[in-house]
Amino acid sequence: MNHRNRTKLALKQGRAISALWLESASPELAEIAVWAGWKTILIDNEHGVSSLEHTAHLVRAIEAAGGEAVLRIPANDPTYLKKILDMGVRSIMVPMVNSAGQAQAVVDACRYPPQGQRGYAAPIVRASGYGAFSDYASQANDDLLLITQIEHTEGADNVEAIAEVDGIDMLFIGPNDLAGSMGLLERLEAPEVRRLIEDLERRIANSGRWMGTITGPGRDVTTLTNSGYRFVAGPNDIALLANTLRHEAAQWREQSADFGGS
Repeated sequence: MNHRNRTKLALKQGRAISALWLESASPELAEIAVWAGWKTILIDNEHGVSSLEHTAHLVRAIEAAGGEAVLRIPANDPTYLKKILDMGVRSIMVPMVNSAGQAQAVVDACRYPPQGQRGYAAPIVRASGYGAFSDYASQANDDLLLITQIEHTEGADNVEAIAEVDGIDMLFIGPNDLAGSMGLLERLEAPEVRRLIEDLERRIANSGRWMGTITGPGRDVTTLTNSGYRFVAGPNDIALLANTLRHEAAQWREQSADFGGS
């Protein structure tokens, strides 16, 4: 376990972060991803299946392989946030943040007083190396990377107010749910969706907060980083595995009439 948040340090140095989504609860896939070159792994506990205990195993696997974990939580839940912070997660993404009040609740749950209201158990939790890092509590607030997702028209309306909340580091545009909130689900190329995303890009850039998003049609990592994004989430472990298996199955079917037979 690295004592400092290398993802946040890289952002402070002006670097852009590319991340792989981890939907599975597989520590082996997490390790493989890091060894394959994905140094930042975005564990998705909003749509993925991992329990809290299993998430701890994923974080350990990523860190043991030399990677950095970012965790998207299921919802804006202070109890869940407290547990993953004590687990040692330092980079947290919160879905569907639609108001400054919701953003402030994230900060309150994640930061120790006086910046927030996080409960104290520093000497006995994994985040402090079970007491080995004597400066953990004094450094934890500065080391934390808090990412709020803007993925609804309500959040888009309030994006300046959300960005003004002290303690929020990054605003992450979620285009799929954003389009859905406009009645345009799976229509990311619709002119209305494109205009709103471009408007959000401008307003977030003007706020001075870091900006993140996902890749998509016509929006590869180069295009996005050139547009000012500092955190780009790309491939997904489940999709990569499924696509590879389908490709291999198609090739085997061409070579064997009995493929898949009982």
